[in-house]
Amino acid sequence: MAGAARYAGLAARRARYAGLVGAVLLAVAGYLGGALPDAPLGATPESIWRAPGGPATLTCWLVGTALLVGAWWSLRWGVPSTRWAYVTAGLWALPLLLAPPMGSRDVYSYACQGWTYAHGVDPYTVGVAAAGCPWVDAVAPIWRDTPAPYGPVFVQLAALAVRLGGGLTGTVILLRVIAVAGLLLAAFCLPALARAAGMADERSAGVSTGRSPGVPTGRSAGVTAGVTAGGSAGWAGGVPVRRAAWLALAGPLIGVHLVAGAHNDAVMLGLLLAGLLIVLRRPGRPATLLVAGVLLGLAVTVKASAVVVAPFAALAAVRGRHTVGALLRDGGWLAGGLLAALLVTSAVSGLGFGWVGGLTHSGDSEQWTSPPTAVGLVVDYAGALFGRDPGAVPAVRAVALVLLAGVLVVLWWRAWQTLRESNDVGPGMAQAETRARPVQLPPVPPSPVASPSVAQAQARVALRGAALALVATIVLSPVFHPWYATWPLALLALTAARTTWFVLPTAVAAFLALPDGTNLARFTKAPGAVAMTALLLGVLVLATARLRGPTRRKDRARTWM
Repeated sequence: MAGAARYAGLAARRARYAGLVGAVLLAVAGYLGGALPDAPLGATPESIWRAPGGPATLTCWLVGTALLVGAWWSLRWGVPSTRWAYVTAGLWALPLLLAPPMGSRDVYSYACQGWTYAHGVDPYTVGVAAAGCPWVDAVAPIWRDTPAPYGPVFVQLAALAVRLGGGLTGTVILLRVIAVAGLLLAAFCLPALARAAGMADERSAGVSTGRSPGVPTGRSAGVTAGVTAGGSAGWAGGVPVRRAAWLALAGPLIGVHLVAGAHNDAVMLGLLLAGLLIVLRRPGRPATLLVAGVLLGLAVTVKASAVVVAPFAALAAVRGRHTVGALLRDGGWLAGGLLAALLVTSAVSGLGFGWVGGLTHSGDSEQWTSPPTAVGLVVDYAGALFGRDPGAVPAVRAVALVLLAGVLVVLWWRAWQTLRESNDVGPGMAQAETRARPVQLPPVPPSPVASPSVAQAQARVALRGAALALVATIVLSPVFHPWYATWPLALLALTAARTTWFVLPTAVAAFLALPDGTNLARFTKAPGAVAMTALLLGVLVLATARLRGPTRRKDRARTWM
């Protein structure tokens, strides 16, 4: 046993320093050929290789990414402690904090949109080029004539960075500080969210079943198992907090895109997790639910995709029995705070709701990394073989958005039904149901307030639903960028029993963007679209087989009877 522990500790230390070497190599790649303001636009992998220092840039990027991804992947099942996970994530982030912008040129778009607003021009009606931003040459061409697709809170934060930064370098530094602040807020909320969801602490993390003390069996365990949507009931008590911290904070996309790239997704995630934490810690209390709603509303006014979490936060806002009346009462306070944040920030900014119209331009890019876009491209390629041009991408994207609305409704309804079933779980009921029953036991009256273990299971239902809603939003959206994979990462780390299905795509996404922001999907359009469509069909076939499996077993049972 001691030998196994020493081996595990040695493996963890090796992974820590391998990842640190990877982060340093990525920072070096950033200085050699990152997304610098004067870097040539429209580069290709070949042109980067032929440029001075090109081979060193690509080698440092590839080896650094491989080391960082491999180290993160190797410890996906657990690390020595939560503190160890935080320290390691900080070590890996430090070289990237000091590196130039990497992975995309979006930070320059943020700077120009902030400059536009700071100089009295509406960024939702005028592109940064027409507004006269002095740094427009650093902005990717596709975004120069596009209205800002971000909410008024982030536009105001970008304008503040412009005013305080003085120039482009100072503005980029402050935008990175804002992104890191959002990431730190998310890191601060994560352990408390884990505890609210009943995840195992350091002392109980070594239990092989993954079940923390105090988790009931019987019907209550069934409610908990419902969180995993078919996962193992042995996971009912949650997983170690340290595993959640590792998966959510040490991932390769965090350092490269949220820290070095200064993406505003970090701010959105920090506000989202803070709002969810308040909901879970103080459900059913009007004042705190209003505050939580405001935080969720601020997340939406940074990036609108956060809105899909709100309906699941409303489920978590209910204290005690989940009834329609309780949902309307407690969810109403949450919705009131969210709407107040939207109205006040839109009014204070003087921009109104013009930012909603800017969302329509977020899908101007056509890449196979978005499954609906990939399917549309495959249809177009097939049509071209017969001399036709179906122009299927817009149609498939529209169908996917309709499908997304349906998926979100189904996810919410399933979570609601699971929570409604948990109303029947009262103190002592689990114990009563595990006894032999030659005699009918009297029913246990439902408690107005759920027991701690049941409340934690209910919290996991809401968090799991929110995580899957974000996954569905990513999969069915018209465009996908690597940093989008960070949206559901924290919530999945908190609730998912199995990790490979979301850790593997995250690891693959880390290889999609070169240091200067060149998207490799641009150069693999046809084969990538075919591969993505084939993968999508394979997933649908497997999902259909799993859904039909129970029905077939029931039919065979009836035949034998």
